[in-house]
Amino acid sequence: MMSFFTNMRAFSQKISDVLEDLGVTAERGLSEAEVVKRHEQYGKNELPQKKGRSILMMFLAQLHDWLIYILFAAIILTIWHQEYIDAAIIFFVIIINAVLGVAQEYRAGKAVEILRNMTAPQAIVRRDGKTLEISAKDVTIGDIVLLDAGRIVPADIRLIESQELQIEESALTGESVPTKKNANEIFSDPKTTIGDQKNMAFMSTVVTAGRGVGVVVNIGLSTEIGRIANILENEESVQTPLEKNLEQLGKTLGKMAIAICLVIFVVGYFQNRDLNEIFLLSVSLAVASIPEGLAAIVAVVLSIGVTQMSKKNAIVKRLVAVETLGSVNIICSDKTGTLTQNKMTVVEFFVNSKSMRVTLDMLKNPELMRLSEGMTLCSDATYENGVATGDPTEVALLVFSDEIGINREKLTKNFTRIGEAPFDSDRKMMSVLLQNNSQKSEKIIYTKGAVDNILEISTHILENGEILELTDEKRKMYLRAMSAMSDKALRTLGLAYRVLSENFSENISATEMEKNLIFVGLLGMIDPPREEVKNSIQVAKNAGITPVMITGDYPNTAFAIAQDLSIANNISEVITGREIDAMSQEEFTQKVFQYKIFARVSPEHKVRIVRALRSHGNIVSMMHLHSMRLILVWRWELPERM
Repeated sequence: MMSFFTNMRAFSQKISDVLEDLGVTAERGLSEAEVVKRHEQYGKNELPQKKGRSILMMFLAQLHDWLIYILFAAIILTIWHQEYIDAAIIFFVIIINAVLGVAQEYRAGKAVEILRNMTAPQAIVRRDGKTLEISAKDVTIGDIVLLDAGRIVPADIRLIESQELQIEESALTGESVPTKKNANEIFSDPKTTIGDQKNMAFMSTVVTAGRGVGVVVNIGLSTEIGRIANILENEESVQTPLEKNLEQLGKTLGKMAIAICLVIFVVGYFQNRDLNEIFLLSVSLAVASIPEGLAAIVAVVLSIGVTQMSKKNAIVKRLVAVETLGSVNIICSDKTGTLTQNKMTVVEFFVNSKSMRVTLDMLKNPELMRLSEGMTLCSDATYENGVATGDPTEVALLVFSDEIGINREKLTKNFTRIGEAPFDSDRKMMSVLLQNNSQKSEKIIYTKGAVDNILEISTHILENGEILELTDEKRKMYLRAMSAMSDKALRTLGLAYRVLSENFSENISATEMEKNLIFVGLLGMIDPPREEVKNSIQVAKNAGITPVMITGDYPNTAFAIAQDLSIANNISEVITGREIDAMSQEEFTQKVFQYKIFARVSPEHKVRIVRALRSHGNIVSMMHLHSMRLILVWRWELPERM
């Protein structure tokens, strides 16, 4: 199955060109006849599921072991010598071991299937000028898809329209916050990463805010997530350490058994003993050398481990995976939601010409209160009783206002929004026009956004309760503060305001709003590390395990978190996906241990990284919050002793 844009990049084309190439209009969408034709041409929009093994095949797989082969040989020989009870005992042990393994694999497969069915998405499409809701698997190339908050993107889509559209793409990119989309942008660089393709929406990502309309350019295996699924599907299966050890033990015991038979037989022959008696003795000693209960004991012990993990909501598909986890010597971890809280938090602010960290006893000065009040009023998010909606950055601002004691309910009653200039990627700011309900004659504008952009449209600053002229020296001071926060991988936001005269019109444009402002200050926020992770990493290091961070976030952000968690100590230990692409697999394999942080990477890079680490004989695990097909939540816990 090939999609239309397999060898083309929709993100580098104009909307009109994409629609023309696909033979569709945004207003009407595909006709039913064209849908049928394209289904025949491109197939269904689904990732092929690897056909599960039958119970019989699962059972036979459990018997594929050297120890089992030897035990079967012993059964045959004991039956030949009419030792039926011994043969029955050995056979019973083999069957019990196989049944335990089959039962575990079957339960795990059913659990995964239930989760997969629970996450089957629907899609809103426009066909023949009508809006329909269909199964995502029936979406085809050229379909016009409508996106809104909470909906799963059904395929790879070139956006046609976007209205405050934000999509959570951490499953693909590792970004800690949703990506703001802009349908009108065009990216000419063919190496533009997934995270930077702002005019695209990708299969299996989730719309968190806004609305959008787009045209499907790739489906199924041709999607970004489909290509990764295909890579993983074709990845060669690797034996676990336990499987390798048991196989080696089986071969060793098999050789020993044969050697014992030969030695005993030869000795007996030269002693002129009865050949039948010698043969029976040889077989008896050979069977005695084989621990026929070993397989059953291993299965029982591993089953206990699986049971304990299931109580922590962990699904284990293979028994031997439990033992493999204890043999891991490199842990590759995603950043977002695994090492970090997946929750933006204000950690630093700059007012009155000085920077301060957020602490429980931080000063509640007028400028800080003004900064937080302005950020709160200039926000479209909600946060009540721990339940948040909207952009995570704006939610963080509301949480911050609660922390410093601002009564948000009272604040919103005192000020009514009567106008606004929404955020856009060109201005990099948003503004609101508010009516002061306690002073009817007063209207006020609050503007928040990129610090440098707001400084450009500000003429004064608020400092120690006074409104002062914004000099070049002061402007450079704020820019240095912004740069210092950015070096710490903090996401910065600035705030400015202006009080309007009584006769000022409410029908004010963004250009009129955003000029002659009074700059208040700026703050920095970050997705902070989980509290328990730092100790877990130290425990892992003490156990001889090397932690590695693999993320789609930017290098500085990733390094700041990794440094705080003692994963890396120097920026030279960071490599980006683009730098990996510039290396051959052989070169990358040789240099892979130079790096502890892999930033701005795609899922394809993750496969290359794990493959390179594993090629050196390491047992590698990958920890992440989001799987590609299912969403599972894991808690990072390592035993004190491995």
